[in-house]
Amino acid sequence: MAKTIMVQGTMSNVGKSLVAAGLCRIFKQDGLRVCPFKSQNMALNSYITKEGLEMGRAQVMQAEAAGIEPSALMNPILLKPNSDTGSQVIVNGIARGNRNAAEYYRKKHTLIPEITKAYQILAAQYDVIVIEGAGSPAEINLKENDIVNMGMAKLADAPVLLVGDIDRGGVFAQLYGTIKLLDGEEQRRVKGLIINKFRGDRSILVPGLEQLEAMTGVPVIGTLPYLHVDLDDEDSLSERLHDERRHGYRGEKPVKIAVIKLPRISNFTDFSVFEQFAQVSVYYTETPEGVQNADMIILPGTKSTMSDLLWLRQSGLEAAIQKASQRGVPVFGICGGYQMLGQEIRDPNHVEGGGSVKGIGLLPVVTVFDSEKRRTQVSGRFREMKGALEKLTDVSFLGYEIHHGNTVCVKDCAAVGGISDGRLDGAQCGNVYGTYVHGIFDERAAAVIVETLLEAKGLVMEQEKDYDRTAYRQRQYDLLADNLRSNLDMDMVYRILNKQLV
Repeated sequence: MAKTIMVQGTMSNVGKSLVAAGLCRIFKQDGLRVCPFKSQNMALNSYITKEGLEMGRAQVMQAEAAGIEPSALMNPILLKPNSDTGSQVIVNGIARGNRNAAEYYRKKHTLIPEITKAYQILAAQYDVIVIEGAGSPAEINLKENDIVNMGMAKLADAPVLLVGDIDRGGVFAQLYGTIKLLDGEEQRRVKGLIINKFRGDRSILVPGLEQLEAMTGVPVIGTLPYLHVDLDDEDSLSERLHDERRHGYRGEKPVKIAVIKLPRISNFTDFSVFEQFAQVSVYYTETPEGVQNADMIILPGTKSTMSDLLWLRQSGLEAAIQKASQRGVPVFGICGGYQMLGQEIRDPNHVEGGGSVKGIGLLPVVTVFDSEKRRTQVSGRFREMKGALEKLTDVSFLGYEIHHGNTVCVKDCAAVGGISDGRLDGAQCGNVYGTYVHGIFDERAAAVIVETLLEAKGLVMEQEKDYDRTAYRQRQYDLLADNLRSNLDMDMVYRILNKQLV
């Protein structure tokens, strides 16, 4: 059976996912068979495995760091919020309907057998399992029947590393307070403390670190600097969505790509590929001002297409997008964004509450929601492309589909892609394009688009357009691992993994 180590945090977005990914990479580099695990994930960034099962992208990223194929077993429960109080519940990769928070909380203990089975299958296949927690283990109102933090640590008999975020302030209170809100058995499971996102002179921290160790009885095994690595983010707390420094419509980079920040935005990792181009600013906007100077506008996926479309209309962004399209600005919709660009969305099966809503009207298509969700990996090529993005013609792509909608053309229009199974995907009209394929930009398409947008400004691309995205991501994992090796006491980590600390 595998050895285990668990990464928990003092709150959301302290860096648990990246620390877990870095440990996966280190253990892989050290010759161990390692895999990630997170019993319950709440996120709208999801992925479809080769088997057609849905899982959170954080564990996909960690599996990639570990050098293994992602499996839904690594994330047996995925919650995809579709309102302020409810989520779609996905168990072992398959949706089991929508639940409000109170109902899910009452019944979540019934999912423990599913978690246990998934964990045990993986534990029999690997040398090490790196488990990630969620939120904070000190959410005392949620501790009963916990299945993702200390409850999971107990189930797997895993020692725990506790991560705090110094960049948000109060890191000593975060770590001390979290430990003191745990019961005695839980406190004894915490074997190491990690301070993440540090900027400055570490020597200034030393008196505080010594006092923290004395007060908690737990060693500080590392202080990690604020590291900029280009890896997938898990959820809506991502700095990609909230960091004002990314609002590139006020920046000086020549190409500006505006991604509409929908209230229930999902799979915004589809656009991370553009960020590795030095001449491109990718920014997320929820105001009409944000699209006025954009060179390209992207409408992303969403878990609540109809309500987010109404928000788009009420915010003034719909009119701003229509005006930008009239000026010749390319507009590209992915999944829910593609559906919004059409003439109408109908929901006869009450997938999103029923009824119908008028679309933005830039593509001659109509979408009807089906109660069955399509989940599949795909490969294909762009068909003959018209308008601003004609250079995409015959460019290959890999990705996946995950949607309830069936979209049909209501008058003659060309498809965007040809799928290897013979199907056609998406629609195009002038400079407006839509597709159901998540990840469609990840191969060569992003580089071709950037080159096209630069040429429209009379500029030359500074990077090779035929870059290797896979090799780039592997370098990011190595950078992350190097950072952890340099700033964590890895001898202590291995002692914790081997349960040599009591």
